Formats: sequence, structure tokens, C-alpha cells
Amino acid sequence: MAQPAELMDYDKAIEMFEPVLGFEVHVELNTKTKMFSDAPNYFGGEPNTNVTPVDLGLPGSLPVVNEQAVKYAISLGLALGCSIRPSSRFARKNYFYPDLAKNYQISQYEDPIAYDGTVQVELEDGRTFEIDIERAHMEEDAGKLTHVGGSTGRIQGAEYSLVDYNRAGVPLVEIVTRMITGAEADAPELAKAYVSTIRDIVRSLGISDAKMERGNIRCDANISLSPRGSGKLGTRTETKNVNSLRSVERAIRYEIQRQAAILAKGGTITQETRHWHEDTGVTSAGRPKSDADDYRYFPEPDLVPVEPSLELIEELRAALPEAPAIRRRRLKDAWGFTDLEFQDVYNSGLLAEIEETTAAGASPAQARKWWTGEIARLANAAGVDASSLVSPAHVSELIALIESGELTDRLARQVLEGVVAGEGSPSSVVESRGLKVVSDDGALIAAIDEALAAQPDVLAKIRDGKVQAAGAVIGAVMKAMKGTADAARVRELVLERAQA
Repeated sequence: MAQPAELMDYDKAIEMFEPVLGFEVHVELNTKTKMFSDAPNYFGGEPNTNVTPVDLGLPGSLPVVNEQAVKYAISLGLALGCSIRPSSRFARKNYFYPDLAKNYQISQYEDPIAYDGTVQVELEDGRTFEIDIERAHMEEDAGKLTHVGGSTGRIQGAEYSLVDYNRAGVPLVEIVTRMITGAEADAPELAKAYVSTIRDIVRSLGISDAKMERGNIRCDANISLSPRGSGKLGTRTETKNVNSLRSVERAIRYEIQRQAAILAKGGTITQETRHWHEDTGVTSAGRPKSDADDYRYFPEPDLVPVEPSLELIEELRAALPEAPAIRRRRLKDAWGFTDLEFQDVYNSGLLAEIEETTAAGASPAQARKWWTGEIARLANAAGVDASSLVSPAHVSELIALIESGELTDRLARQVLEGVVAGEGSPSSVVESRGLKVVSDDGALIAAIDEALAAQPDVLAKIRDGKVQAAGAVIGAVMKAMKGTADAARVRELVLERAQA
């Protein structure tokens, strides 16, 4: 297990050093087939079933470019404010790793399909930060290694590793920022907000499932520290494959504190990749960071250049959805939220989930209440993103059951726990757990009469006008009905029966 390093107080670190950031965000595209083969592209198949000879790098197999992936890449580049290159080439990026069967990755190097863009990122307090995009290029994903025998699921301490090539060849767009300065103490928040903005963009385009817990979006976070006022760049580290918004923020904060502690004692930072450990909230050393020369890039000889027509580019530009900032303003007005209420939604990172829940029929207020309340609480307890626990369609169904009177909020929380546990839709959980509100007055009256008979002193108090004493009876009835009674209706009936 990775152990925490010596850390400097965060405020002290920012006082002494200027953080310099850079992000490489990998977006898996949701095309039907892979980037260079006709193997199916979907999540969750049995290991090594969604593969072809191309994905396995078998001799004699040749790649063919996925046309839809190219269109998706162009759309994403346009949404990032990039220029689209008239002619872009693929290249071979050479390195050996067990999940890369060919011993090279087909990527783009000198001629990326999109370049020179800008993204506006909004922080929690409403300030905006402009991040320059250097490039967005197409490539293929590698396979997935499962490390067996260790306590953390990582390669350190594992007895052996299994490789699944289902992900090998899945189309990716890698978005690379230019160097980001001036973030200062806001660096961790800016990192989270930037990745959230990229997620919003790809979701609105419909080009990725954008589920970070599945690895559809992964962030490599680069950070270095410069002694304040020195004008000299520090040595950077690259924390690899961070796959949640919360983890991106925590990883940047941790690295700032770790590097500051080393530099303050006269030490040096090793240029390396680092692994993020969600369980302990620390990073650990990976491998020395390679420069481009180490990958021995050269043009991919089996693929011709990609040369999209101007007509296609303009067609894709015309089809772009509204920008995230404009969308947020529209939704705030449509939902009637106050500035504080909408900021709460935006800060939660659940804007898309709430929008999808309202589109499925729920009221915006109820969608906000459940996503930023009980669902967020369950997610925090589990250490995962809320979007991974339950679908917007199920949340909308849950809200409909509450508004129809079939569930109370208390029962709905139990139903939600069942949905999260994988017991099915809200309606299925209600049926299997017997959680539907009892609406039969006859059953309620029987429980009320029994509770009143057991508490004659309470009955006397109610008849003397001390209606607050009814709480004891209501509590007894709710216990007897195992929470399936409507407390408001029970109160009405208790007062009626007490005067009978």
C-alpha cells in the first residue's frame, strides 16, 4: 500500500511556490466499432471477446480508419474552439507494455486533427478561467490489465496480471492543454472544473458515454512548482489515469503539498509518472517520464492521411450544441433556481444528471433535491461519483412514486438503497421489499385503535385539546406499519378517532 509522503501545509506551499498545470484528458468515443477494426465497441463484455486480429496485432492484419470516429473527433475539436487540420496523419508511438499487443500505439503526433483551441472554465464562485488547448488528436486505447494477488488491485504487490484486450483499439481523442499558469490556490478546483467542462462538452455532443468510473474519460494531471518570483519552471510529474472529478482535485492538491515539502528542504523532483491511490488519497511513483523522442514516432505506413472536406467540417460545425456556459444559463432560467440553488447544482457536478432526470418527467426542484441530497450522500459514503450509482430514469421514476403518494420520502430512501444495491428499478424494489405506502384507511384505523387502546392517558390528553400528544400514537402506528404509512394521514385519523 502506498504510504503518504511528507506534506507541506497547502497555504504555505502556495505562498512559497507558483503551481503550473497541464492536463491530458482521454475521451473514449462511443462508436459502434473500434478505431481501426470492425470489433464491437461496448463496455462489459466477457474478457477477450470483442477482438479481431487487428486488435491483437496479429501478423498480416491491417488497420482501417473508423469514419464515424473521425467525425466525432472533428466535432469535439470544433467544440473546443480548435482549428481543423486539412490533412492529418497517424503515427506509430512505440513502447512495450503487455496490454499493447502490437508493441506500438497508433496515434497522431506532428499532425493532429485539431489544434489551437480555448475552453472557458467556471469556478464555484462564478469566476471564469480561460484554458488554451494545444491539440486534440485521435488514437486507439490500450487493453486493460487486472492485477491479482495484491491488497490494492494495483501492480505493486500483485502475484500476477491478467490482460483483457476488449478495450484495445477503442477510439480515443486525447485533449492536451498548453501550460496553465495563474491558477494559484485555485489550482485543485480549476483541475476539477476543467475536467467537468470537458465531460459536459462530450456529453452534449453525444460522442462518449462519459462515465468516468468506467474509464470513458481519464485525466493525466501534470503539475510542477516554480519558486515564487523566480520565473523558472519546475520539474513536472504526471499523475496518470485519474478517473473521477473528486480525485482530480485531490491529486493536484496532494502533489502540490508533496512537491513543496521536497523543494523546501532543498530536494529535487523526479520527472515521472505517478499513480493515484483513491483509498489512501496519495500518489506513488510510477516510471520515469518519457519524452517524445523515446517513443520513436514515425508516420503510420498502413494508413493514408485524413483529409476532411470543408463541406463536412462546416456541416459538423453547424450541428454543434450550445456551449456549456450558455446551456447553464438557459437551464437556470428554465428551472427557476436562485443563483445559490443553481451554484449548488453546478458545484455538485451533477448538472447533466439533473437535466436528464427532469427530461424524464421529474420536477427540477425534486431532481435537485435527490441528486444533491441522498444520492450524493450515498456516493460520498462509497467514495464514488453519484452518476455511477443510479440512472436519471430511475431517479425520475422514484420521484413519480413519491408525488403519486405511493412512497413517502422515508420509504423512498429505502427504495433508493435497493436500486443502488442492484435490486432493479424503483417499482421493482417497492414490490420486492413491500415498501408501498398503505393507503387503506381501514388498516390504518385498526393500527390507530390498537395504539390508542394501549395509551389511554394519551387519548385523554388529546380529548383535552393537547393535540401534540398525538405524536406518541403516530409514532406507534408508524412503527407497527413498518414505516409504510403516510404520517400526515395517520395524524388526521388519530385526531378523528380520539374525538369519536
